[in-house]
Amino acid sequence: MSILASTPVMPLADNFLVPNGTFLVELLAFAILVWIFGKYLIPPINRAMTARQEAIRNEFAELDEAKAAARTAEADYKEQLNNAKHEAAKIREDAREQGAQIVQEARDKAQVEADRIIEHAHTQIEADRKAAFASLRRDVGSLATTLAGRIVGESMDDDERQGRVVERFLADLEETG
Repeated sequence: MSILASTPVMPLADNFLVPNGTFLVELLAFAILVWIFGKYLIPPINRAMTARQEAIRNEFAELDEAKAAARTAEADYKEQLNNAKHEAAKIREDAREQGAQIVQEARDKAQVEADRIIEHAHTQIEADRKAAFASLRRDVGSLATTLAGRIVGESMDDDERQGRVVERFLADLEETG
């Protein structure tokens, strides 16, 4: 007996490797489903995924632009802040200078006014001295003539004589003083 004769022969229907009618129908149904998916279902899904990826890329690009704009705005802010600090320091320095200038001008005006007041006072004192001297000359002259008249025993009513006596008396006073 040969080896072939001893192996049982299986009918073709029982062999799973041999295609049968059900297999062909299933294969045809699968191919139709793959074609339908490939034609109608997968392209919209791919388009949606591509659109979503593009939207994400755009959002990242906008985010990068926003970051760059924020950095630029921050740099501008810092620059403006530094400029404002420098300007404030300059304004303070100008104010100090103006204050010092105003104080100096006020001192100068006060000195000029004080000098004017002192000059006026000197002039007034000189005028008062002259007036007092004239008044004193009159009063002393009057007293001197009265006193001289009493001492001498005669009247000194003569104006010329009275003037000479007063002059002599004042000259003696100036010599002793």
